[in-house]
Amino acid sequence: MSGGPDTSSSADLSTGQLISQLSEQTSTLVRSELQLAKVELTNSAKHAGLGAGLFSIAGVLAWFALGALIATAIIALDLVLPLWAAALIVTLLLFLAAGIAALVGKKQVQQVTPTPERTVENVKLDVQEVKESRNHDHTG
Repeated sequence: MSGGPDTSSSADLSTGQLISQLSEQTSTLVRSELQLAKVELTNSAKHAGLGAGLFSIAGVLAWFALGALIATAIIALDLVLPLWAAALIVTLLLFLAAGIAALVGKKQVQQVTPTPERTVENVKLDVQEVKESRNHDHTG
């Protein structure tokens, strides 16, 4: 078997030969498609990994920038207040912001339901519909 296309016309081949040829060509096509999918997924994974790494770097740099911004706020307030008072004011504002974020977060967590209620209700309705359909088919 050469693996290339058969040069004899399809009219000259028996049904068994045609089925064998179809099987070979289908196997080749599936292997080729799987290889292409593997290459595409590998490329996608590389891009996803690079993107995730860059997002991580951006997060670290943003964290440092936030620290620098806080230091800048303290230094700016030091122009009109003693340094200890400027640092205390900025610290209190940060604690206030943290408290507000915690309260809002707590409220959001309390709204979480452990079960997907709408989905459960829809499944119950679907089961009921199937049962009614079966009963209707047996009685009709």
